[in-house]
Amino acid sequence: MADAVLGGSAEEVFAKELAEAGLRYEVDGEIATITLDRPEKRNAQTFATWSALARIGDNLPEQVRIVVLTGEGPSFSAGIDLRMFTPEGVPGQGSFSSAAQLENASFEDTVEQAQQGFLWLRRPEIVSIAAVHGHAIGAGFQLALACDLRIVADDVKFCMKEPALGLVPDLTGTKPLVDLVGTAKAIDICLTARVVEAQEAYRLGLAEQVVARGELARAVREKAEALLAVNRDAATATKRLLRGARERTLEEQCAAERVEQARRVAALFG
Repeated sequence: MADAVLGGSAEEVFAKELAEAGLRYEVDGEIATITLDRPEKRNAQTFATWSALARIGDNLPEQVRIVVLTGEGPSFSAGIDLRMFTPEGVPGQGSFSSAAQLENASFEDTVEQAQQGFLWLRRPEIVSIAAVHGHAIGAGFQLALACDLRIVADDVKFCMKEPALGLVPDLTGTKPLVDLVGTAKAIDICLTARVVEAQEAYRLGLAEQVVARGELARAVREKAEALLAVNRDAATATKRLLRGARERTLEEQCAAERVEQARRVAALFG
């Protein structure tokens, strides 16, 4: 039985709010699973999706070490709900048309709030795994990129669609994409809005593992078990080192290693 996320009726209210945003959320011991659950819309995302993801991050139980992102139905996520491009928008959430009427600073605040649903997946005390199958388009691609690891089914189709729609990717996806594949390849992927399928994704480093669609859940479970076998504090410190490595010089990274190791030795033998 999954552990309680919030107590009593508060838990039920939280689950109801997440369901309205198209998400399911379960915590089982040290593993939290977030499921995009609008299969009839191919798990298209809205402002409510991003707000709900941020709230999950804010309320993540301390014991959680692994966060799995997955999608119900034939796709991981087909991107932004197309109703957001219409004047009417998504009921109760508005549209890009209404957002365009905001002052620049206000609109940037709106984007910043949406980004919070993605940024917390990089925190050092957890390892996030995207279990990706079918379409991962635009916001779906960026949600996968927000995770530390991507295990993909052999039917996966990544695509950064925003430039083809006259927009830019703004849900924290541009940096990890460049970090993983390099600037030139990122330009190619984004500015052609082409589809990247499973084997190319693996070659480019967008996926750590490619499995048959029916083996995806098992592969993710095995990866989670392997990650949980490592000392938690050592894993957190190592992820912190690795996440910061690109921004540091070699000398700065060596200094950071010394600091982290001194902490670990003191904790283990002090």
